Amino acid sequence: MLQNMPARAQHLASADLAFLAGGGECAALIRDRDWSATPLGPIEDWAPCLKCAVSLLLRSQVPIVMLWGEEGVMLYNDAYSGFAGGRHPELLGSNVREGWGEVADFNDNVMKVGLAGKTLHYRDQELTLHRHGRPEQVWMDLDYSPVLDEQGQPAGVICILAETTERVAAERKTEFLMSLSDALRPLTTPADVIALTAERLGAYLSASRVFYAEITNGRMTVERDHHRGVGSIVGEHSLEAFGPDLLNAYRVGTPVVVRDVQADARLSAEAKAGLGAREVGAFVDVVLFEEKQWVGLLAVQNATPRVWTAEEETLVQEVGERVKVAVERARSERDRLWTLSQDMLARADFTGMMSAVSPAWTQVLGWTEAELLTRGYATFMHPEDMPPTLEAIERMAQTGEPTRFENRIATRDGGWKHIEWTVAPEPDGVNFVAVGRDLSETKARNAELEAARDALRQSQKMEAIGQLTGGVAHDFNNLLMAITSSLSLLGKRIPDDPMSKRLLDNAQQGAERGAALTQRMLAFARRQDLSAEPVNVSSLLDGLKELAQRTLGPLWPLEFHGVANGPFIVADANQIEMALLNLLVNARDASPDGGAIRIETDTKRIAPGESAELAPGSYVRILVIDQGTGMDAETLARATEPFFTTKGVGKGTGLGLSMIHGLVRQLGGTFTLTSAPGIGTTAALWFPVSSDDANRPAREAEPALSADGTVRPLKILAVDDDPLILMNTAAFLEDLGHQVWEADCAADALKILRDNPGIDLLVTDQAMPNMTGVQLAMQLMAEDIRLPIILATGYGEVPTDSGLNVVKLGKPFSQGELKAAIARAMAEVRQAL
Repeated sequence: MLQNMPARAQHLASADLAFLAGGGECAALIRDRDWSATPLGPIEDWAPCLKCAVSLLLRSQVPIVMLWGEEGVMLYNDAYSGFAGGRHPELLGSNVREGWGEVADFNDNVMKVGLAGKTLHYRDQELTLHRHGRPEQVWMDLDYSPVLDEQGQPAGVICILAETTERVAAERKTEFLMSLSDALRPLTTPADVIALTAERLGAYLSASRVFYAEITNGRMTVERDHHRGVGSIVGEHSLEAFGPDLLNAYRVGTPVVVRDVQADARLSAEAKAGLGAREVGAFVDVVLFEEKQWVGLLAVQNATPRVWTAEEETLVQEVGERVKVAVERARSERDRLWTLSQDMLARADFTGMMSAVSPAWTQVLGWTEAELLTRGYATFMHPEDMPPTLEAIERMAQTGEPTRFENRIATRDGGWKHIEWTVAPEPDGVNFVAVGRDLSETKARNAELEAARDALRQSQKMEAIGQLTGGVAHDFNNLLMAITSSLSLLGKRIPDDPMSKRLLDNAQQGAERGAALTQRMLAFARRQDLSAEPVNVSSLLDGLKELAQRTLGPLWPLEFHGVANGPFIVADANQIEMALLNLLVNARDASPDGGAIRIETDTKRIAPGESAELAPGSYVRILVIDQGTGMDAETLARATEPFFTTKGVGKGTGLGLSMIHGLVRQLGGTFTLTSAPGIGTTAALWFPVSSDDANRPAREAEPALSADGTVRPLKILAVDDDPLILMNTAAFLEDLGHQVWEADCAADALKILRDNPGIDLLVTDQAMPNMTGVQLAMQLMAEDIRLPIILATGYGEVPTDSGLNVVKLGKPFSQGELKAAIARAMAEVRQAL
């Protein structure tokens, strides 16, 4: 039977081709091909390793191709033949460099690496292949491994392939559409929407030209286009030559797809010539807007014939849908801005008439739209502003450049409003657009800014007054100290004459009233001497009730409301009582016909950043509320100014509220006033809650003197830079039986103390030049000179972090107060021992 078969057939029949069994179509092609002329040689002579590899790949259900030998002869399975498309079956048995000539360099590298015994792995590798007679982008996962011969040397390269084009294209399309939507979202004009879309879509599809056009009565208008490698077609074009079928397609909203302009039967010869002249070889047109009088479409064009894929056509339609939404939104936003804008928007011509005005004109000026459009715009201008305004408009008409100016425009009720204008000419040279802004708001803001500046200046003024007041009070205290001490000593030396005693008493009372006034001044300046300690507010108010009611009288009953046994506050109880009595008297004076006065207490928590005056934490408020005459805004603004009073001459110093304000600020709180004419006034004192044991009563003061009230004679050094005070302090001390050394500065005091180690006590002023009393005491501590110290000062603030244990004595002081201070100082020494 073999004798009747052709020689090659007889040879194949006798050869062992079992490795091709079950290999499908590609196995049959391999079997029937004459491989003698190829680098592989006759199939019956193939090496076992080659046959084995071919047998494996032919039976695989995934695309596999093997590149054998230096030439890379291609052997693949049926799955790969589907991937090869129109290149199969010619691709089978060809050298890979010629078989896939468009990616020869890529495959050269594959062969070089694979035959060197190495592997390659690619994920979503993009290549441009000609599988169907035209270029197309293809994405693949590629895994290359060497195939070894019987000696273990690389003889070929095998590739397992998985095409990912569909997935990658879908991902790229989704990413492109999402990115386009994000980019379109902030755009506010249709022109910007179209421009961005044309640029993005043209780049994505590698199109020659992309644009938006509007078709009216057979004519197409293009305002701008994106073009690459071809000319622009901005302008107006006739579409009549395109034939009725194409125009009808536009009118019914059907996408128009042309793959080859010159071969499309729907186009007339004239249309083909016109499109050819405009370098259009293929196009896709998607209708976006279908109005009665016009159609808006998105056009994508290619300079050469192009087979638009279904995915590309779908993409253009999806982009068109997004563009339509963005354009409609932009138009809606434009219309909404026109309607809702507080600026006055207008379109006018250079002849003097307006053709459109926004509703803001009526809102700002009161004129109706009809009135504005039927009168020349110059008639609304202030006579003084008309010439420069018309000159500015004429200059803009000549230069074509936008301009700005201000003028006054009449309101319908007969007034004038200052308007700031920004105007710009339109390209037609006939019209211009104008945006007018009412400057009332700007002027109001300027007024607010000026008010803020006034408030800052007022604050700075109050700070300056406070510093001045504190300084004056300090100096005044020194003068009062000289007067009161001299009067006290003089009273001991004059004869027991009633008239002389009365005169001395009058002088002493006047000096004491002056001292009280300086205390108020120091309170305003926040420099008074305060004994801040935990105070129970409920107990303080209970103790104040009877005195306060007697002071006010029966026409002004007091009402107390608050939480019993509330938290303690850090305050000076005596000063708080004085402040409350002051506020109660003010409340009484504001209610001349009588009326209840309420005192309320509550607790408040101040959060961080909540108050500019109070630190975060817990506070107790004490409120004094009356229903009197109240204060207007101007009076309320000045109520806490020093020396400001609404009372008659001789009825008030004007320091009461300023003293209270300074007092609570010095204690870490604040003071607020709210008031309205005819309603009354509420004064609020804010005090920080004590951080000590809230139930711990304030420590009772130890007895100032011993049981018999005497202090042994001491050696005392008196220091003061004011010679009058120094002289009288020394006289006080000598009159009490003490031996006195005098120094008018800290430096002299140091010398005396170094030379006289037996001195028992130091009485020193605080505010001295070069070295203060505290600094003197610290220097003594540094030199280990230990003795009791009395610090006499007209100020309240003495450093709390000095570590010194001193007895403070406020100026002006009496001989009795000096005696008590000496007793306290010496008692502390005895306790220390």
